[in-house]
Amino acid sequence: MRVYLHSLGCRLNWSEIEAMARRLTAEGYVLVDEPTQADVCVVNTCAVTAEAERKTRHTVRALYRANPRARIAVVGCAATLSPETFARFPGVAWVVTNEEKEKFVEQILGAVESREAGRQDRLRTRAFVKVQDGCDNHCTYCVVRILRGPGRSRPLEGVLAEVQERVEEGYQEVVITGVNLGSYGRDLGMERGLHRLIEGILTHTDLPRLRLSSVEPWDLDEEFFRLWENPRLCRQLHLPLQAGCDETLRRMGRPITTKQFAALVGTARAAIPDLAVTTDVMVGFPGEDEAAFAESLAFVEQMEFARLHVFPFSSRPGTPAARLPDSVPVPVRRERARRMREVGRRLAETFQQRFVGQEMEVLWERRRSDGLWYGLTDNYLRVVTPFGSKLTGRITPTRLAALREGMFIGKVLE
Repeated sequence: MRVYLHSLGCRLNWSEIEAMARRLTAEGYVLVDEPTQADVCVVNTCAVTAEAERKTRHTVRALYRANPRARIAVVGCAATLSPETFARFPGVAWVVTNEEKEKFVEQILGAVESREAGRQDRLRTRAFVKVQDGCDNHCTYCVVRILRGPGRSRPLEGVLAEVQERVEEGYQEVVITGVNLGSYGRDLGMERGLHRLIEGILTHTDLPRLRLSSVEPWDLDEEFFRLWENPRLCRQLHLPLQAGCDETLRRMGRPITTKQFAALVGTARAAIPDLAVTTDVMVGFPGEDEAAFAESLAFVEQMEFARLHVFPFSSRPGTPAARLPDSVPVPVRRERARRMREVGRRLAETFQQRFVGQEMEVLWERRRSDGLWYGLTDNYLRVVTPFGSKLTGRITPTRLAALREGMFIGKVLE
């Protein structure tokens, strides 16, 4: 049987779809690159915002139009939030909630008798490894905690074994992911669980590069940043801010102030040279007036982030924020998002300009349609090069010769 896999949303979703790919190929199924080639199409969905849910609906409809004969499985957060809605879509054979996701391959696809000789395909050059699921925080806007349940961590030994498996398959970088990564090990009674996890991976595996996905800032301390004394740990930290105004943060249920956030980032930058600090910023939260937005905008400028992910507030069913008064009109939210993204573009360019002419290690991911190889530095600078030989999956010293439209033109030094 031929299976097409697609993931929307966060890196955690990517790690889950990659795990599904490995289970499918081990069972003898064939992964295909296009939905038109598939007997089954699987979509791991997102529902963090109304826009994300809209994209999920669009994707499911597009898959049906591309291949009406295929059976579609709608999996994950959007399926958990609106199972009845997706069950009515043409072509949808399975609606699989987060609770059922782990058993999906064995219980549903495993029951299909038609199989062919499988192959182990990589969906990405970098491997995504899920170490934790669920969340015990109480951010008032967030539906993910409702959809994913309480925090649950994988045993350390299992994570280490999986990371080493990815190394033996040839991966040069692993990204560890979770809904609330900073809480790793708390439910297992581990102290400083994420710290111990990173130490364990760096000590007990041969992994060349380790990257962290999003980590809530209140889960980190000064001792944590000493881990970057090991150069195999990528110099990027994604620390969700959400708002640069203390009153807005309070209404969001975020247990941190802008002063605490700034102090943490300062400590991280002092410990980790050339660190890329990236973040999420929400605009138009209920009660955010123009003065609060201006305060948030100014704080973001002050923090000099390497990259911003900006999104307007989206009311999610079942969350406390959906019941808050003083809703911000949708056109105002969109305009604020536009202004914040413009600041983000300027900050990103300022960060990138620091590295023009420098030599850095680049992990090459793929060859683009224009013939250029595309890759990333450990601090998440995007690089392309016209190098003649195959580069996929290699880490090479590269001179970042020029910066054009947010992308470095690299010269491979080999």
